[in-house]
Amino acid sequence: MSATAEGSNELIFIVDDEALLGQLAETVLSEAGFRTRTFLDPEEALRAIRDDNERPDVLVTDFVMGSMTGLELIEGCKAYHPKLRTILLSGTVNESQVATYNTQPDIFIPKPYRVGAFVKTVIDLIRAPA
Repeated sequence: MSATAEGSNELIFIVDDEALLGQLAETVLSEAGFRTRTFLDPEEALRAIRDDNERPDVLVTDFVMGSMTGLELIEGCKAYHPKLRTILLSGTVNESQVATYNTQPDIFIPKPYRVGAFVKTVIDLIRAPA
């Protein structure tokens, strides 16, 4: 079931310093009916959340990126958008390692992930009570 069939038009920010992986996430979420903005640079994504009029409903971010980690990005974004829902993707750390950090994502997804499960996770997160 696609997000479009459910009437969703939420904005998803995708942050991954590996262009191909960011494009993959953008493609599958766009095909599911979401609006997306993809960033290679986490600092650019943080500036967009701080400065743009339209804020995302969900932030999907990689863990390992050049200038900051995905958890640092989540923490920075939540300073401007406290109700932002977040998904952390990683092929380098696991959920128990992420649990040792002060900042936590709403959902952790290990890489590689299954596309269908990823889209369902985004839909479920958006539908979950705040």
